[in-house]
Amino acid sequence: METAGIKPSTMRAVQYRGYGGGGAALEYVEIPLPSLKKDEVLIKVEAASINPADCRIQKGLLRPFLPKFPFIPVTDIAGEIAEVGSAVRELKVGDKVVSKLIFWKAGGLAEYVAASESVTVVRPAGVSAADAAGLPIAGLTALQALKAIGTKFDGTGSAGNILITAASGGIGTYAVQLAKLGNHNVTATCGARNLELVGSIGADEVLDYKTPEGAALKNSSGKKYDYIVNTTNGGKWSAFKPSLGNHGRVVDIAPNFRNFVASILTLFSKKKLTTIILSLGMEDLRFLLELVKEGKLKTVVDSRHPFDKAADAWEKSLSGHATGKVIIEM
Repeated sequence: METAGIKPSTMRAVQYRGYGGGGAALEYVEIPLPSLKKDEVLIKVEAASINPADCRIQKGLLRPFLPKFPFIPVTDIAGEIAEVGSAVRELKVGDKVVSKLIFWKAGGLAEYVAASESVTVVRPAGVSAADAAGLPIAGLTALQALKAIGTKFDGTGSAGNILITAASGGIGTYAVQLAKLGNHNVTATCGARNLELVGSIGADEVLDYKTPEGAALKNSSGKKYDYIVNTTNGGKWSAFKPSLGNHGRVVDIAPNFRNFVASILTLFSKKKLTTIILSLGMEDLRFLLELVKEGKLKTVVDSRHPFDKAADAWEKSLSGHATGKVIIEM
């Protein structure tokens, strides 16, 4: 094993001991550093981003099976490698990396975490820890939704008329930017306070979802959509269907039960709803990091919180009103 300098034997971590309780249930503990398996790296965490899924696991999304308590939450982290296991081949001590931890093990809200080499990639010089930490779940979900409709990001793709719902959230802010890189004409929905921001990251038209036009998903040209990327939990197939062109398609990344049923019922229809379940592709993550490095994609940061104020970050994410990503910095 290769190790960097002197590392401590214990670390601070944030954990919770049962379901529910929100930010108030988070507690700071001093625990031993994780021990490494041979295919793992020990990462000194620099930044972590909270995703809605992290909060849903605390609320009992996977009850009664997961997580095992006490549980250290958060999957998306960026940091520096402090030690590598004997079977690690690509990564070395001192590498700046980003990692998507396994959600049922998590461990991101801590000073150090052990991560498999298979879920960890080097982040390019010039990409900050905070910008990188925002990418794994939100960036990959947005990328996979746009790939699902055949989007090309090198300027060769055909332009579609596309609607992105809840465009000011973590996934939505990445989706708008990626859709523009793919030559699409983008209409986006969000709350009134974020109209300007969503326009500034590339949306051609932004609708306030509380206005009659926004609620009806109607753009000013009256054109139907070739594609709708739905990132909101409350989106209904019955509301999307009238806004779709003849061969239009909804890609739903937050499927509720009704939309899951619709995805089966529309298999043989002209208008379709398909659901996306995130699969972690390291090549996709490298691609996103490269776009960030080149200045073509940015992580929209809602707020930055010091490690000591993790509960505030947690509550902000729980509120459902974060604009972009909620980041905790060590």
